[in-house]
Amino acid sequence: MQIAITILAHNEERRIGACLATLPLDDADVTATVVVNGSSDRTADIVREFEPRGVRLVEYAEPGKSRSWNRFVLDEAPEADIFVFVDGDAVLAPGSIGALADCLARHPEANAAAGLPLNGRSMAFYQRSMLNTQGFFGDCYALSGAFVRAMRVSGVRLPDDLVGDDSLVNALANTDLGADRDFRRGAVVQCLGAGFYCEPNPITPAGLRRQMKRMESYALRYFQNRILSDIMQNEGARMIPGRLANIYCLYLDRLRPRLNPLWFEFDRRALARIRAAA
Repeated sequence: MQIAITILAHNEERRIGACLATLPLDDADVTATVVVNGSSDRTADIVREFEPRGVRLVEYAEPGKSRSWNRFVLDEAPEADIFVFVDGDAVLAPGSIGALADCLARHPEANAAAGLPLNGRSMAFYQRSMLNTQGFFGDCYALSGAFVRAMRVSGVRLPDDLVGDDSLVNALANTDLGADRDFRRGAVVQCLGAGFYCEPNPITPAGLRRQMKRMESYALRYFQNRILSDIMQNEGARMIPGRLANIYCLYLDRLRPRLNPLWFEFDRRALARIRAAA
């Protein structure tokens, strides 16, 4: 069984070494490719230190996780039985890659398998939510080779300007590349033997700046997901545009900042970016 691990990384010099150190790089059935996109730090240099252990480095000048996901997974990646995806700042629990592969082997009807968050204040909440909704996080999930081949043939792609990949890939896996009405129980399975750890954001000036930037990205993602949810509830996956900015104008009158004081200002900034791109 050939397992292809793809690690998507943008300016992850602080964590990429720890991430790669948790992967089974000496397993003959496993290949690992780090896709570094638009980075301005030493991420690629650190990855090169792992090349003697078989890690492959792919560099794209343009940033954007979804754009890079499309280009590598749908256009360039060799065939594999299982495609595992790991974020460049995630650290996997021992045995996670094998557990994901075993999970999909035991459930040949599944399109995807999810690794679980193993730390953080909201860990238990997220684990319950994932079990109830067949969800997964971009930090650690796997797709069957058959599903990736079906996606390539279908022509369905992630919008290049989408923030993140996991929410939409999850929806596509749960619906067999269809619409919300095609949701299939068992299309995404939770893998109790696979999990990941995320680094808590430190209470330092640099850590707070990173968190502020992250919150604004989350706000933009919130509005993008509302648009994608509308498409998936109606026309379905084959009507997902190449760029969400191309259809922002159709949704501007429906989008308002949330009244939650935690999110209002971030939502306002995100909507300003959407209006500028429309």
